[in-house]
Amino acid sequence: MSTNGLRTRHGKRLAASAAGIAAVALTLAACGSGDSGIGGGGGDESPAAAEECPCEIRFAWWGSDSRHESTQKIIEAFEAENPDITVVPDFTDWDGYWDKLATSVAAGDTPDVITQEERYISDYSTKNVLADLGTLEIDTSKVDDGVLAGGQIDGTQYGIPTGINAYAIVADPEIFADAGVELPDDTTWTWEDYVTTANAVSEGAGEGTWGTQDYGFNEAGLSVMARQRGEVLFTPEGELGVSAETVADFFQVSLDLLEGGGQPDAARTVEYQAAGPEGSLLGTNQGAMGAWWTNQLGALSEASGHDLELLRMPGESAGERTGTYYKPAMFYSVSADTAYPQASAKFVDFMLNSQEAADIMLTDRGLPANTEVREAILDGLSPTDQKVADFMAEIEGEIVDNPPVPPHGSAELADIMERVNTEVLFDRITPEEAATQFIEEVNAATAG
Repeated sequence: MSTNGLRTRHGKRLAASAAGIAAVALTLAACGSGDSGIGGGGGDESPAAAEECPCEIRFAWWGSDSRHESTQKIIEAFEAENPDITVVPDFTDWDGYWDKLATSVAAGDTPDVITQEERYISDYSTKNVLADLGTLEIDTSKVDDGVLAGGQIDGTQYGIPTGINAYAIVADPEIFADAGVELPDDTTWTWEDYVTTANAVSEGAGEGTWGTQDYGFNEAGLSVMARQRGEVLFTPEGELGVSAETVADFFQVSLDLLEGGGQPDAARTVEYQAAGPEGSLLGTNQGAMGAWWTNQLGALSEASGHDLELLRMPGESAGERTGTYYKPAMFYSVSADTAYPQASAKFVDFMLNSQEAADIMLTDRGLPANTEVREAILDGLSPTDQKVADFMAEIEGEIVDNPPVPPHGSAELADIMERVNTEVLFDRITPEEAATQFIEEVNAATAG
């Protein structure tokens, strides 16, 4: 195994239930590194000198049935190469994953290899649950530094990105054509153009079809808008870095769309938000646009039966800089308490760098973070996934940087966005009041 990786390097509906978040906050406080583990919290401990194998490690992840099936094939391929290591699968759907993980950690039964997400990785790393991956032999030499930094906190690598996504506008050319509206030029369109275009599609398509689905439930859109203005959602120090003016403008876009008919009324909007890709406006052929992560193009296309397209977010050429970024789809982390750090690292290295694993996984965990295996799988991608790959390559030169890891407590951000945006949509608070409420609630959530 190559050591040209972390040993030599120095240098995003994503919310758990309230019970799961509380479990993380309250039960992880007592968790730390065990005597047989490798340490966490950015310490300088080295991995154990030797491990007794045959051994058994547990790998936890969330996802659909198809992800479970493909992951099991990857496990089988790894075990064929490493017959002395058995990987025990531990999976569930997204809704139950974080509650289950918090309970396992609190019980001292942390999985050896853990799938993490950007909103939660700070919570777990600050409680010494995650190992410093810089002490393990995992080759990250084929992962771009900016992407790799997505799993770093205070210079310590707590997670290795599985793959990358970008937040984008997904558009249905068929509905645009039916409405008599041309697809926008995504290299030049502004936020004002976005509103005007959506309103025009709604008018041209007639009753029951809308220009776009509301975007205000996901902070990714706010992050893009802030970055376009030279701001950031969170600073590297973990403080809120977006202005009240930008937050108010973000929510104002939704009101402009409601007033012009470009998106459904508040009640319908809330229903569509809860329906996922399959029940969305795009998925049900009732809308021409929506803001989604690039890896959701496949689910949207399959549900709609239409040939959908990816567009840049509005405002990319109109601000101080571009706001789009590569978001790690998820992370591979290792338990700080694992009795088998070397075996766990070998499994992570296999998932990251093995061409066999990449051929099985394809884009299921994002476009592969390893640029070599990413290039090698392109010919095997479906036409939809090929669109994603082409789009990600097209915007690569426009990305200035990637946001830092969100701070401890940011797991509550999705609930805050949903609550505040709903209040705005039902006209119970103004965008300016929403900005004040958002800033106060986020500061309170991330204060400790």
